[in-house]
Amino acid sequence: MRNIKARLRNIWGLLRDTISEWQFNEVSLLAASLAYYTVFSLAPLLIIVMMIVGAIFGEEAAKEQIVARMTELVGVQAAEVIATAITNMRADATGGPFSLIFSLGFLLFGASGIFAQIQDALDRIWEVEPAPKQQIFHFLRKRLLSFAMILVIAFLLLVSFVTNTLLAALVDVLNTIVPGAGYWWQILSLLLTFGVTTFIFGAIFTILPDAEISWRDTVVGAVITAILFLIGQSLFGLFLRQTNFGSAYGVAGSFVILITWVYYAAQILLLGAVFTKVFAQRRGSPIVPSEYAVPRNKNKRRTSRSSKRNQSK
Repeated sequence: MRNIKARLRNIWGLLRDTISEWQFNEVSLLAASLAYYTVFSLAPLLIIVMMIVGAIFGEEAAKEQIVARMTELVGVQAAEVIATAITNMRADATGGPFSLIFSLGFLLFGASGIFAQIQDALDRIWEVEPAPKQQIFHFLRKRLLSFAMILVIAFLLLVSFVTNTLLAALVDVLNTIVPGAGYWWQILSLLLTFGVTTFIFGAIFTILPDAEISWRDTVVGAVITAILFLIGQSLFGLFLRQTNFGSAYGVAGSFVILITWVYYAAQILLLGAVFTKVFAQRRGSPIVPSEYAVPRNKNKRRTSRSSKRNQSK
């Protein structure tokens, strides 16, 4: 009985500290900023992923997979907006040599922007920042890691594409032998989605920030974040089916749905980062700056705010 009470106190303390850190770091504002960059970086990111996966399976098949995944996340209306943006941007990248080079450069820079913003947000939450003498190196490292994350996502989409194809074929065979095999297909598909989502969050927490963190803390944080993300995905889909949320905004409804989902996803990602930080601290293995970073001054934001208030007076 005492052990149960102690565990409940630990869980409550973990939740309380997470909420406190969430408020202190103004995660809602960080998520809004991240959502803004994500909306404009999403199409370039998906185009590059489509080009990589399309080199093996064909661009049309890759596009269908991407649109199908986005439909699962944000619904049909918002997915159509993304599909249109992909088609238009892809058409711009098929002109002459100069147009092609410019378009590819724009796509790479735009696609990497989302991960650069995620890195800045995680650095702020985990209270680290680049060393003053490492600014140029930090910029190059940030872009390189962003490109690496693009390749990771492309690889995971490739694995998901192959695995789903194999599992679907296996279920078709099993259905002729064992009735109700489709139920197992749903379970396997859910487990696959959970595994891929957890891996992506784990990679983001491990690769992007200018910090060193125990892999155990990363795994726990990634699992919690993935659970919240998938629950939110289901609830958001239910919300769209039960309401006319998008229609209230007229022609901008699809865009509003997209940015609402992106904002929620950003909140979940950053909340997971806050939870990971608190969990690591309570385990006695706090997050520390990497070789090219230094601790962030906790009072910097408060000092700047107080100075602005004094100036306004």
